[in-house]
Amino acid sequence: ILVLIAPLLLAVALGIKLTSPGPALFRQRRYGLDGKEIVVYKFRSMTVCEDGPSIAQATRNDARVTRFGGFLRRTSLDELPQLFNVLQGRMSIVGPRPHALGSQANNKYFWDIDRKYWQRHCLKPGLTGLAQVRGHRGATEHEKDLTDRLQSDLEYIASWSLPHDIGIVLRTVLVLRHENA
Repeated sequence: ILVLIAPLLLAVALGIKLTSPGPALFRQRRYGLDGKEIVVYKFRSMTVCEDGPSIAQATRNDARVTRFGGFLRRTSLDELPQLFNVLQGRMSIVGPRPHALGSQANNKYFWDIDRKYWQRHCLKPGLTGLAQVRGHRGATEHEKDLTDRLQSDLEYIASWSLPHDIGIVLRTVLVLRHENA
C-alpha cells in the first residue's frame, strides 16, 4: 500500500510545506497494545505539533488547524503516515484507535470515566475501527463521546474475525469524509 500511495504521500507533504511553516510529519505519543506508549505518525494539519502528558484536542473550527490541514482532516489524509506504524508492527489496519496521552472528555481522563477503558488495549490500535465506521470520531467533549467509542471498541474485541475486519475496511471508505472528522 505504501508503495502504491507514495506519490500521494509526497504530494500531501509538499502541500503542507508550501502552505505553512514547519515539518510535514509530526510524531505523537499515544497508548498502544497493553497501554504502552507508542509513537504515532501523522501529517501535520495544525500550526503546532503537540506531544506530552496532556494534549489539547482539536475542536470543530479550531484556530490551530491550517487551511490545508482542514482539507487533510476532512478527507482523513492526515492519517496515512500511520501505515508506517503498521509496517513497524505498532498498529494494525483495524482495531481501537490510539488515544493521545492524557486524553480527556468533560475534563476527566478517559480511564476515570469508565473503568473498562483499559480493556480496549488488549489489541494493537488500528488505523480504523468499528467506532469510526459508526461515526464516533472527532473531539471527545462529552463523556458520552468516549463511552460510545469504548462500547464499539469492546464490541469489536469480543466479536473479532477476519471477515468483520474486511467489512470495517470497506465501510471505512464510506466515512473517509465525515462531519466529525
